[in-house]
Amino acid sequence: MPAPPQWAQGERRALSYVALLQGPVVRFKLFLYGLIYFVIRVFVCLVQAMRIETCHGLARQLAILSYDILRIRREVVDDNLGWAFPELAEAERQRLARSMWEHIFLLVCEIVHVPRKIHETNWRDYIRIPQQRTMVRYLLDPRPLVIVSGHFGNFEVGGVVAGLLGYPTFTVARPLDNPYLHRFINRFRGARGQFILPKIGSAPQVDAILRTGGTLAFLGDQHAGRNGCWVNFFGRPASCHKAVALFSLTQNAPLLLSYAVRRGGPLQFEVGQAGIFDPSVDKAEDVRSLTQWYNQRLEAAIRTAPEQYWWLHRRWKDTRPERRLAAAARRRDPPDATAPAPHRPAAHRTPQPAPARES
Repeated sequence: MPAPPQWAQGERRALSYVALLQGPVVRFKLFLYGLIYFVIRVFVCLVQAMRIETCHGLARQLAILSYDILRIRREVVDDNLGWAFPELAEAERQRLARSMWEHIFLLVCEIVHVPRKIHETNWRDYIRIPQQRTMVRYLLDPRPLVIVSGHFGNFEVGGVVAGLLGYPTFTVARPLDNPYLHRFINRFRGARGQFILPKIGSAPQVDAILRTGGTLAFLGDQHAGRNGCWVNFFGRPASCHKAVALFSLTQNAPLLLSYAVRRGGPLQFEVGQAGIFDPSVDKAEDVRSLTQWYNQRLEAAIRTAPEQYWWLHRRWKDTRPERRLAAAARRRDPPDATAPAPHRPAAHRTPQPAPARES
């Protein structure tokens, strides 16, 4: 397995130095971070000591607690499911919501169990790759590769599979506020060939990865703010980061829309591609059309197993000025209570890319 990048070394020495230089407030904050880190490590040990079937049973109970009793983000979940599946009855959408919470808790337990359960010699007992030849062909391609996924299925397992096959992946993400937890998670991922680049200041590393034909992996359903690339996702405007499509178009890098979804019981996964865009063969008019393409493919994949998507995720946060003004006008001048209820807004239309090859 390749060694961690140069920028990731010396974190422990830097933490001690910062603690000495800063005042008591920073030292107290580091103490709290250390306490949180300790609690999480104890939790990891407890989960690893349990059978995965026991974890699954606990996940079912925690799902009911989170959705029905504590009502964590229930309004967000219900609103997102109502937009995505207006044809379903309310009781069916509530069942989906409970299944989503069950999936999230089980996902956490699976991530904890993966290092001890899945290895180079037995990964075929847990993971099925229906398009294995296609995946390996693009991983062996001398060109750089861009892999896009979302908060769907067990997205951490996809990186584990690439690492087990001997192909490290690099992801750009904001460092965690807790430095001890940040270092622990980076070590966990790095041991399986998943390396995290800081969101700020990693441009030279990204350029080097692209020049040497490396693999960049992204979660494509992250909100990119008002200046992002606005496309249609489940019938609503969603802001996406432009860099994903730019890397593919400017570096002649194939873009794979990948997924790692649970099939059957716990720790049983299918890892595949919902679509492949190869710039040497396929054509896209611009960044927006390519971004719309992979969002359409991600949506189609999610509809095959909607209970495994993070509907609690605030994916649709339209903060554009014209949208805010329209919302303010609706609040200022509410519709007539006697008027019939309006229909759900039509899907936001965006230019469509040229068809890409199926995987």
